[in-house]
Amino acid sequence: MDLEGSRIQDDPHIKVMMAGSTLRKVKSRSWKKQRHFRLLEDGMTIWYKSRWAGKGHSTFSVTEMEAVREGHQSEVLLSTAEDFPADLCFTLVFHGRQGNLDLVAETPAEAKAWIQGVRKLIHKAQNMDEKERLDQWVWDWFKKADKNKDGKMTFKEVRKLLKMMNVEMNEDHAFHLFTMADKSDSGSLEIEQFVYFYKMLTQRDEVWKVFQDYSGDGEKLMVEELKNFLDMEQQEGEKSSQHAQELINCYEPSESAKKQGAMSLDGFQIYLCSQEGSIFKPELRELHQDMSQPLSHYFISSSHNTYLLEDQLRGQSSLEAYIQALKRGCRCVEVDCWDGSDGEPVVYHGHTLTSKILFRDVISTLKEYAFKASNFPVILSLENHCCVEQQTVMAKHIRDILGDTLLSTLLNGQVPQQLPSPQELRCKIFVKAKKISDTEGSLDETLTDDISDEDEMTNVEAESLSTEEPPAGTLNQDGKKSKSKLSKELSDLVVYCKSVHFHGFEYARSYDKCSEISSFSESKAKRLAKDTGTDFVQYHTRQLSRIYPGARRTDSSNYNPQDMWSVGCQIVALNFQTAGLEMDLNDGLFAQNGGCGYVLKPAFMRDGNTQFSPEKPEERPGYKPLRLSIQVISGQQLPKVNQKEGSIVDPLVRVEIYGVPQDQAKEETSHINNNGFNPVWNETLNFVIHNPELALVRFEVEDYDKTSRNDFMGQFTLPFTCIQAGYRHIHLLSKDGTAIPPSSLFVNISISELTRRTQI
Repeated sequence: MDLEGSRIQDDPHIKVMMAGSTLRKVKSRSWKKQRHFRLLEDGMTIWYKSRWAGKGHSTFSVTEMEAVREGHQSEVLLSTAEDFPADLCFTLVFHGRQGNLDLVAETPAEAKAWIQGVRKLIHKAQNMDEKERLDQWVWDWFKKADKNKDGKMTFKEVRKLLKMMNVEMNEDHAFHLFTMADKSDSGSLEIEQFVYFYKMLTQRDEVWKVFQDYSGDGEKLMVEELKNFLDMEQQEGEKSSQHAQELINCYEPSESAKKQGAMSLDGFQIYLCSQEGSIFKPELRELHQDMSQPLSHYFISSSHNTYLLEDQLRGQSSLEAYIQALKRGCRCVEVDCWDGSDGEPVVYHGHTLTSKILFRDVISTLKEYAFKASNFPVILSLENHCCVEQQTVMAKHIRDILGDTLLSTLLNGQVPQQLPSPQELRCKIFVKAKKISDTEGSLDETLTDDISDEDEMTNVEAESLSTEEPPAGTLNQDGKKSKSKLSKELSDLVVYCKSVHFHGFEYARSYDKCSEISSFSESKAKRLAKDTGTDFVQYHTRQLSRIYPGARRTDSSNYNPQDMWSVGCQIVALNFQTAGLEMDLNDGLFAQNGGCGYVLKPAFMRDGNTQFSPEKPEERPGYKPLRLSIQVISGQQLPKVNQKEGSIVDPLVRVEIYGVPQDQAKEETSHINNNGFNPVWNETLNFVIHNPELALVRFEVEDYDKTSRNDFMGQFTLPFTCIQAGYRHIHLLSKDGTAIPPSSLFVNISISELTRRTQI
């Protein structure tokens, strides 16, 4: 996306950015410092430094940014609103867990130029095609390697560049490629020559070999030849004829080849690296599932302690945490409410050093961001520790702020026989909390400490640490649970998610109230899953449940959500602020269906009479195990672990299966010494999948270390049912779940039914 020759450089807002501005960087009410910011000539890099800091400076790429917020739209800028008018303020929002950048311009016109200019650059970056992304990546490396900034690179600079790019190359070979690229015989490469050098460096024999297998003349693939490839290798069957012509029109860079109805090696490689050539079936990324079934028939993306950015003992409570969770498609957020000293309820992790935020600000944030990523319903899960008076204040804030988006009455005025559907509840927020019962006298008229679910702990430990759903009240002098009255105003807001204690499966079957929901600690849920798996699956065909991390996870770590999904639990709440395997699985499951936060459960988990048990998948009607064979061929431009110029990685690929207990498995390749740039493995890993509808497949790349634990480099997780067979690229994600282009794996995937012979 080099601005050279691009119209965007003539844009008045971009001109202001390139000329540079003095902006105030604000971190808190007491930390506000001037920095000089400017957009570099490449149109992709923002550079800034202190006027007094000598040569020291910082940069970040436009590709790292997700959005720009105007005015006082961050907690920091809200706290300094008296000092800086809204028309001077803006916030740069970054992908993943990277903190935001709050800035204040000197004039409204300057603020507007930066806001509009950055938005245009983000839009341009997001709409780059595969070739433009690769060109930009090559251009970025050229700039990094061109130390003296003369627009040329000597062989010495190229050698350093190769190490920076994660490749240990034979010096003679590298010099040979350098002299071939140096057509002017000047001893240095300009950008066009460097692109040629890069092309030679990245020639992919493994792609060329596949191309040769189907090309009649070794130069191009005619429509019929490409159709054969799509049919035989990509397993596209009948649609391959029309699709072959579409791929040529879309990905072939040569106009003359297009006119011949042919695809060159370049076009073939661009197609394989595109989203259509990725491992994830593109059509299943879109919203495609039936959204008219009862809520209990869906897995729902759910957050625990949503207000926290860090750990739950002394971390920061923040509105930003709610924004980040909702933007990731989270559809069930948790709010821990406590009495505020001035009559205004506050949100924080009780009995800890976590900071406090106002309840009303949380509801305002929910109103603004609830439906930006998805317009399907959001569940507001209240953990209520407030007195009756402040509960009434909570109810008023919920009603006043949410307005029409709040669902506080039954959809058709009828007591439901089954829960409404996500479709019926579009753009609605509804409350999950305790409710005063109309019929059972005092049974549910109080909040009680249902700490029995953490039965391995003492009452006192549970009181101070438990995150169980309804733990309001404290132990009295006799050691018995005290009772806190419920506010009628707050109780009246609860319609479809009335929190109740779990009294067993028999009770639930005979009592049969689909609008009641119970919460389970991870340990209790695991016991029920193991001991009474079929009952748990049946229970979840009618009722929702919420699972939460155990009380001992004070570091905000997560449990494996797959164990809970395998018995049909819908609201499997995770600490979204904690990166790692568990959030990778969550992101992987909910990447399908438009990322809307709702995924329809398999048919055998929606049938009220189901006999399915995750412990015995082979007893399910229609049981059909599959063989998954993954040939890990190569890696491309894998990320560095250690940013030192001289460090090179030794990558290996591990494939992990998560699903019912019988499907849990992992296999890995050998490691490749000193090559993160274009390692080749050509190793095949085999798995048997007994329950494909519930399986998730995770690819992880690690830097091998024989003396200590391997370092994480990148991963990609997806549902088994979303895998495309054939030659595919896996576009790797960082620990935060954000893209790290152009890092990828090239694999060949085969999925086949298991014959009786192969099972033996």
